[in-house]
Amino acid sequence: MVSLKKIDPAPSSIVSIDASTNSMAFASFENGELDAVGKIEFNGTTTYQKIADASVKVRAFFDLYGTPDAVVIEHTVFINSPKTAADLSLVQGAILGAISNAGVKVIKAINPIAWQTFLGNPRLTAAEKSLLRTSSPDKSDSWYKNNEREFRKNRTIDLIDKIYNRKVTDNDVADAVGVGHYALHNWFKLS
Repeated sequence: MVSLKKIDPAPSSIVSIDASTNSMAFASFENGELDAVGKIEFNGTTTYQKIADASVKVRAFFDLYGTPDAVVIEHTVFINSPKTAADLSLVQGAILGAISNAGVKVIKAINPIAWQTFLGNPRLTAAEKSLLRTSSPDKSDSWYKNNEREFRKNRTIDLIDKIYNRKVTDNDVADAVGVGHYALHNWFKLS
């Protein structure tokens, strides 16, 4: 049987991205090792101003620091708000256009729950959710959802620290490292 890893091996240099409407968190991996992390903030009062700023800053970033063999981005998912999903898609389009214009030839995406589960941070179990509700009774559903989200973000930060022995305090940057971690170990599964 032929291994897919031999047909489509992971590239030597990968930049992984966790994008939002306000920023692009990134992690750079060289030869399987975490090299650099950071976050680029987008300025503007409207989505379209942020799109323009994202395009300029992301292109400048890759022009300044060099073009990796590949970029992996966390795929957009619909959460609760159609507007937020649409705005994120617009910003990601600007980011991906800038990356392509900077000369990156390979761009892939990963669904958030796939990399989170692989990292060791799956959705909260029924027991974990129950514990949160019993330890903080009489809160709104949105309060519980927000606290579940924060719990998972902190767990990602802790896992990155353990795996890479790197203290990352920003949850978006930790997510970018998680995206890259998945890509390093599952390159042939990326879309």
